Amino acid sequence: MSPRVVIAEDDVLFREGLGRLLAEAGFEVVAQAGDADDFLRKALGHRPDVTVVDIEMPPGRGADGLRAALELRARLPDTGVLLLSSHYEEGYALDLISENANGVGYLLKDRIGDVEVFTEAVGRVAAGGTALDPEVVGRMLGRRRPRGGPLDDLTERERDVLAQLAEGKSNLGIAQALVVTPAAVEKHITSIFQKLGIDSTPTGHRRVLAARAYLRGPG
Repeated sequence: MSPRVVIAEDDVLFREGLGRLLAEAGFEVVAQAGDADDFLRKALGHRPDVTVVDIEMPPGRGADGLRAALELRARLPDTGVLLLSSHYEEGYALDLISENANGVGYLLKDRIGDVEVFTEAVGRVAAGGTALDPEVVGRMLGRRRPRGGPLDDLTERERDVLAQLAEGKSNLGIAQALVVTPAAVEKHITSIFQKLGIDSTPTGHRRVLAARAYLRGPG
């Protein structure tokens, strides 16, 4: 069965373009909305697998899209949310993953020009994974972190692997990006889980828990 999608974007041409790209990639676009309130109504009514939401939307044109997405997650926590933004705002990503890192994503709109990257991100979020823009992860990597947390115990290579993991990449994708073997990636990820104290649980996905720990940092 094709993943079901609701799109929220106030620019009608851009919204229609997103719908066409997703339909051609095999998704079922069940609804589209041009403002945050309409998006929330349609998403609650259709209960899609994933939503693609512009952060800045009417009626207020602040972060109303984010507000509606957070409300949707509170009411339907299993619904994936992929946020789109014209510019980087670290707080948006942190707000989205603050309670539940499963099925979340944050892409800059420029990334949509790479259709494969965009559609893969939507599919990953629909399946309960993460999809974070490389620029977002890179800026978070470059910020100054307080010391004293479990992230301090990671080696430089483990931090590299964790940054790639935070983008939502598979072991093979990480191996290709870092030019190492998949076996080496698996070894690093196992070590990361151990150092971060992330155990396998029935309700938690270790990869997204690790991504959340990386993005939030100590405290």
